[in-house]
Amino acid sequence: MIEIITTVASIEQAQAVLPFVDTIYFGEETFALRLPHSFDRKEQRELVTLAHQAGKKAQVAVNGIMHPEKMKLIPEYLAFLVEIGVDQITVGEPGTIFVMKKNEALRIPFIYAGETLVTSARQINFWAKKGAVGAILAREVPFEEMQIMAPQLSVPVEVLVYGGTCIHHSKRPLLQNYYNFTSQEEGKDRARDLFLSEPKKDETHYSIFEDSHGTHVFANNDLNLMKELKELADTGFQTWKLDGILNTGDSFVEIVKTFDQARQAIENKTWTKELAEELNAQIIAHHPSNRGLDTGFYYIDPTKIK
Repeated sequence: MIEIITTVASIEQAQAVLPFVDTIYFGEETFALRLPHSFDRKEQRELVTLAHQAGKKAQVAVNGIMHPEKMKLIPEYLAFLVEIGVDQITVGEPGTIFVMKKNEALRIPFIYAGETLVTSARQINFWAKKGAVGAILAREVPFEEMQIMAPQLSVPVEVLVYGGTCIHHSKRPLLQNYYNFTSQEEGKDRARDLFLSEPKKDETHYSIFEDSHGTHVFANNDLNLMKELKELADTGFQTWKLDGILNTGDSFVEIVKTFDQARQAIENKTWTKELAEELNAQIIAHHPSNRGLDTGFYYIDPTKIK
């Protein structure tokens, strides 16, 4: 069965998407990287309740790079997540995994989210042996390599099928340093909608923002694998992630509905190229006009990746 996981940017958006997905994904900025919204503890409790009332799962991001000051806070946060009944968490920091292994009362099923490190079946299976119930595949893995990987995997692997792709993350406050150097006072968060442009290439727009984890830069175009979904499902990649970090409003809800339509068509064996084109057109219509769409690394020749 195909599983759809989606980020949520508000309680209201969670209520809107729950009929069309299997899992909602959220968290708070202190422990999580690149979410559409940072939810407080009361809101996280409410989101878990909403998901369970709908017969769905609540997955929380604990995928930040945990420096010593944040590692001290991890046990208390894990205890809170256990208490509210979170189904799964995403983890990339081995220290967080160690804390759960050391204290049985803090254990939550975890999905390994090592970002660009998750590029081989060997890497994924290693963390499965350490207790991971799944893994998030790096977005730089081409389909040709995914085909080789699929029969070797011992746990389900999540693949991003729609959303922004972070191409650079620095702990340094690069935006603030720039503002200091140029004697400016400007906003740095995602709501400021800043982007970088390459010299003499005005059409480029690498979205950039800064938060407590540092500076994040996103690819020029967002990912859209609508036309590739049947191929992914047939190959065994049936856990699909929709990321609304750069598309947080009602349009994102419509995109979620479109991917659910695709899922149903594939499972009911009514998928056609014509339907794929129709659904793809809907994705384009609901995508932010100031951002492009492409297939990322999907079709890239693995030998061309350095």
